Amino acid sequence: MDKKRTKRRYKSAEPEPGKGLPLPDRRAMEKSLSDIGRLLSEREFGSPEEMNAFLQDIVASGEIPRSSKQRTLLEQAQDLMYDAWDSSGRRRVELARRALEISKDCADAYVLLAEETARSLKEARNLYEQGVKAGERALGPEAFKEDAGHFWGILETRPYMRARLGLAQCLWSLGERRQAIEHYTDMLRLNPGDNQGIRYVLANCLLEEGLDGALGKLLEQYKDDAAATWSYSRALWVFRREGASKKANRCLKEALDDNRYVPFYLLGEKRLPRRLPEYIGFGDENEAVEYVAEAIRAWQKTEGALEWLRGNLPGRPDEA
Repeated sequence: MDKKRTKRRYKSAEPEPGKGLPLPDRRAMEKSLSDIGRLLSEREFGSPEEMNAFLQDIVASGEIPRSSKQRTLLEQAQDLMYDAWDSSGRRRVELARRALEISKDCADAYVLLAEETARSLKEARNLYEQGVKAGERALGPEAFKEDAGHFWGILETRPYMRARLGLAQCLWSLGERRQAIEHYTDMLRLNPGDNQGIRYVLANCLLEEGLDGALGKLLEQYKDDAAATWSYSRALWVFRREGASKKANRCLKEALDDNRYVPFYLLGEKRLPRRLPEYIGFGDENEAVEYVAEAIRAWQKTEGALEWLRGNLPGRPDEA
C-alpha cells in the first residue's frame, strides 16, 4: 500500500514564510480530465488499443487538442471554475460570479463563494445548499439512481459532492448534527469508494453522538482501512462497549502501533498547531494532528477513555 497520501482537504494552502507559493488547488487539475473526456466523446474507436494509442499520443505531445464539440452553458461555466480554482484572490470570486451568470446550475461556483465570501456559517450553509440544488439540477434524477455506487468516478458529479460535503460540515458546526450525519451517510451510499474521506469525518460524528451501532457498521464496511482514524476509532468504540477488556486493549495496541504520536496530542502533552497539515502519511505526526483535531471531543466525552489510553502507553504499567 502506498504510504503517502494527500490531505483530505481541497482548499489550497496559504504560503508560510519561507515556504514559497501556495500548493495548487487540486480541483483545477480536473480540467485535463474534462478536456480529454470531451475529445473521447466525439470520437469512435475500433478497439480499446486504438483509444489507448490516442491517449498516449496526447501524453507524448504534452498538449490536449481543443475539442470541436460545442460546449453547453454549464460546460462553459465549469471551465471558468477550473480557471477560478487555478487563480487566487479576487479573481477567484470574479470568475465564480461570471460562471453563475452563464449557468445557475454550476455547483462549484457556489462552493467557491461559500469558501471565499461567506461571513458566517449560516451564509456559507446557504451557499452550499444552493450548490447542492444546482448539482441536482445539473445531474438530473436518473443519475442518482443509475450512477449510485460510483459517483466520484464520473467527473460531472464532483461539484455536487463538494457542495454536499461543505453543507454537511456547516450543518454539523451549526448544531444540526443528525442532518449532517444523514448527508455523510448518503454520500457514502453514492460513492462507497469514498475519494473524499467522508468515512473519517462520519466516524468521529457517530462517536460524538453516541451512535455506536451505526459506527460498528461503518467500521466493518471499511475494515481494511489502515489510517489512524480507523484504528483509534475502533479501539474507542470497543472500549465504549466493553470497557478495558482484552479486545479493547488489543485494539488500542494496534492503534498505537499504527501511529505512536496520537497519544501525545490526545493527552495534551503536545499542543495542536493552529493550522492543520496539508499532507499526511500513514503513521506520521501529521496524521496524528489531523486525527486528534477531529476526534478529541469524542475521547473527552467517553468516560475513562483518556485514563485508559494513558495506562496502556508503552513503558507504563497496564492496569487493565
